[in-house]
Amino acid sequence: MNTTNPLTLLLASIFTHNIALVYILGMCPFIVISKNFKTALGMGVSVVFVVTLTAVITWPIYWLILVPAKAEIVSYLIFICVIAGTVQLLEMIIEKFFPPLQSSFGIFLPLITVNCIVLAVCLFMVLRKYDFIQTVSYSVGTSAGWALAIIIMAAIKEKMALVADVPKGLRGAGITMIIAGLLAFAFMGFAGMITLQ
Repeated sequence: MNTTNPLTLLLASIFTHNIALVYILGMCPFIVISKNFKTALGMGVSVVFVVTLTAVITWPIYWLILVPAKAEIVSYLIFICVIAGTVQLLEMIIEKFFPPLQSSFGIFLPLITVNCIVLAVCLFMVLRKYDFIQTVSYSVGTSAGWALAIIIMAAIKEKMALVADVPKGLRGAGITMIIAGLLAFAFMGFAGMITLQ
């Protein structure tokens, strides 16, 4: 098993190993949903919920059922089924309690199912041999890091809409990727403080 301290894992996955800015995962909703601060905040919270709940469910399934049964070959199928179920639960909760938020997400709420961040956390949990506490720390940190990145992006884009005239060719995904690159440089400043083994 991995011996990384869970607190170090949490902080590193938020800052120095930010899944959006370092690994460039989860870019589809990151680019589209980051137009509005409130929508980005809602999507960030949704991703934290889905990623954390999925990791909490898949860890015992993998390490306590599939590994002893030598059935690791079906782990991808199991992970995807758990992810789909978790997203469906989230969709029902948002539809019941936050209908305006659901309409602002559009197609991107159900697309959390195929968001590579959720599956990446499950796979990293297995490849890095995290124990349960490390898995929870990593999943919370990774999803919180993605949420932080999309919220910062939305705040910057809202401010730019008020004070900057972005050239026509850079509007949309172009300026988003430039801002993401600059944010990645900013997050690299934490690299000397927090590292993973």
